[in-house]
Amino acid sequence: MRIASIDIGTNTILLLIADITNSGKISTVHHEERIPRIGRNVDYSGAIQSPAILRAVSIIQDYLLIARAHNVDLVIAAATSAVRDAVNRSQFVDTIRTACGITVEILSGEEEAILTYRGALPGLHPEKDDIAVIDIGGGSTELTFPTPGSHNGSPLFTRYSIQLGSVRITERHFKNQPPTAAEIESARRNMTEEFAQIRNPGFHRYELIGVAGTLTTLACLDLGLKKFDAFKVSGYRLTLEHIRGWLGRMLLMTPAQVRDLSDSTEGRADILSAGILILSEFMSLFGIPSALVSEKGLRYGLALREWERRSRV
Repeated sequence: MRIASIDIGTNTILLLIADITNSGKISTVHHEERIPRIGRNVDYSGAIQSPAILRAVSIIQDYLLIARAHNVDLVIAAATSAVRDAVNRSQFVDTIRTACGITVEILSGEEEAILTYRGALPGLHPEKDDIAVIDIGGGSTELTFPTPGSHNGSPLFTRYSIQLGSVRITERHFKNQPPTAAEIESARRNMTEEFAQIRNPGFHRYELIGVAGTLTTLACLDLGLKKFDAFKVSGYRLTLEHIRGWLGRMLLMTPAQVRDLSDSTEGRADILSAGILILSEFMSLFGIPSALVSEKGLRYGLALREWERRSRV
């Protein structure tokens, strides 16, 4: 089965075209990333702005053309934090349905977390049961890890969806670029308050895998890559020492200076330092020495879930 999976995030809209075998093995045929930042000012205004909705429509229409050219069997689409939080989310979904002919599913934070967990694992120790996955998005951060026991034969997971994201933190705290010391401290306090909801997870028992643009871009920078390379990024280990080193540099740079480091920073140069700060604070707080990077994530989990649904029919 060939599935096109569209992930509508706060900062990015991602396309995956994947083949899934009868045994559930997933392989990438094609992927695309566009950065319309539909979540701009949603944290402040509560609504997705009309120009952002039009940007989303244009991108999804392009993605549908690409999907048809690859002879997909079906197209699925899901939206996360920005749409989930927006007071006009119904308008967004209705506009996409009318203009593009597809229905966008709005995922809850817990749904997003478990689907991201499943999607992040292919090719990265999928046989292990001691993996935690963190997804630092534009509007929220999802954290998922297995917990002892099972329900009806299925493993149990602890899932958190935390109101911390690179766009949200930048808009809420970083009024200057680069941010002032007071702005950085304000952001750190916000993160400490939000991470307080995570109860005694014992992260020393887990291998941490990180997905989404903050992690993949940081891996490119740490590798010295001028352009994104999925093969080199996948499975790359970022140490907390290196993450803190990059954070110290980024917090002193303008977006233009960040953009000059690598083409991989395109579309997120102004929010990258906020994303790295979230990662650094999380790992420091819970004593995690390193993280493996996965270029996969939610869109892979969506495709696998849809394959399972179709396979049961």
